[in-house]
Amino acid sequence: MHVHPQPAQSLNGHAPTTSPPNPPELGPRSFLRFDPNTTITHTNLNLNNPRPSSQRSAHAPSGSLDDAGVARTGSINIYAGKLFDPYTRALRSNQLITVSPASGLITSVTSYGSVEDARVKESETVVDLRNHTVMPGFVDVHVHLFLHEYSETSWDDQVTRESLAERTIRATVHARRTLMAGYTAVRDLGTEGAEDADLALRKCLSGPKPIAPGPRYFCANRAIVTTGAYGPRNQLYPNRDGVEGKMGAEVADGVDGCVRAVRRQVGAGADWIKVYAANMNTVAPDVAGSALGVFTDAELTAIVDTAHALGVKVAAHSSGGPRASALLAGKVDSVEHAIEWTEPSHATGHLSTQTLSPTVWVPTLSVFYISAGNSIAWTKAQRTFRDVLRRHPNGDFKIACGGDTGVFAHGDNALEMKLMVRLGAPWQHVLGWGTLGGWECIRSMRWEGQQGVERLQRVEQLGEDARLVGDNEVPFGALRKGFAADIIATAGDIANNFEHAVDKGSIVFVMKGGRVYKRDGREQA
Repeated sequence: MHVHPQPAQSLNGHAPTTSPPNPPELGPRSFLRFDPNTTITHTNLNLNNPRPSSQRSAHAPSGSLDDAGVARTGSINIYAGKLFDPYTRALRSNQLITVSPASGLITSVTSYGSVEDARVKESETVVDLRNHTVMPGFVDVHVHLFLHEYSETSWDDQVTRESLAERTIRATVHARRTLMAGYTAVRDLGTEGAEDADLALRKCLSGPKPIAPGPRYFCANRAIVTTGAYGPRNQLYPNRDGVEGKMGAEVADGVDGCVRAVRRQVGAGADWIKVYAANMNTVAPDVAGSALGVFTDAELTAIVDTAHALGVKVAAHSSGGPRASALLAGKVDSVEHAIEWTEPSHATGHLSTQTLSPTVWVPTLSVFYISAGNSIAWTKAQRTFRDVLRRHPNGDFKIACGGDTGVFAHGDNALEMKLMVRLGAPWQHVLGWGTLGGWECIRSMRWEGQQGVERLQRVEQLGEDARLVGDNEVPFGALRKGFAADIIATAGDIANNFEHAVDKGSIVFVMKGGRVYKRDGREQA
């Protein structure tokens, strides 16, 4: 997010990099249309009654590994004193998680008794977390790895004065800090002038032996904006977009221009399309940051329909107002910010009735909290979030956690969850939004519709192996059989001191895809 009005304040993540013998040939994504009448919820996932192999979906990869195959490669046993289950939003005691390092999947979750408890001995293949709370890896659905704190360098100077090499090196550092803070997956919603560097970074972070340590990385490449709506802007030539060829986003005007922009980004390998649907930044002070509808309805429809036809979801940036209400009631897959939006009295537990998957709201409380110069925006953000909590006390509203991290320090991503609890959300709801809710938001469209139902049904059969489907296509966000072994642990008391427990200083164990990156509070080589 470019907060300009208040300046005072696998190779591509989908295709596998290493494979078992003769894996099926997979491209970055399947360009399929989906059944808009089917929505995936966790109730579609029967984790206690997996289908036998003879009844697996025809879409299951032919090279899927069975339990015996996993067992032959060895396993890691993790003894959890407490385990958070985002499906039930409850803590379970004395749980043994078995992980296959080869597949990167959880192969079983069972209870352990006093006899096993007495025999636990820490080793390379036994992780003793009996005095800790174990959780799925956190998910931040709104980051900008190619930005760093505005308190260090302004957005304009980062975009126009820092070289692409410097920004890329910084991004790798940010990725490592993010992972060590317990965030095993993120969605980057725009390189902000760093061109296509996010696509290359995704390659470097992917696979069982990544070039650089970091979270699963879903990227949106360049945000799409209208002429005159974004920066940077040369003060000598205010009528021109950009400075010396540097733009913080991609300009698209007219239906044909919008279709071309989406096709170009999806063709390059973007996981998501981001559109600035209802804001003008770095423009005349009277309208900067206002909730204006900058794209026409026809242009917005062209962007969303083209992306969905190509199997890619759409995130919309909007402060609120009438345009945000239309977005939240309609077409896109996630809406960012929306601090001036008021939920209609008839609203249901999610924002969208027309998309294949329910529209998810990402409040980004952190960016408004950090931007202290804009106290009005922070006041609006608090009011809107509390209003949603009041209307949905059971936490049935589709929310995901993303703080617009990059405006503030990478590694401090948990600020978003902390603020939600401060504003009155139960910690169990917030932890669910920050784990499973994150996956349900950023997962690809191949997890939605009937195809998604079939995939969920074969999760327990270990059919969603990263070596077959790619790093970003595995299920994560929950500690259950068949899900990715993205596992973290805190030394804090999650129930009685939530802020301390989710803080980066309390995260003592981090595993992503079955590989240990942090143990006993120390980063692993």
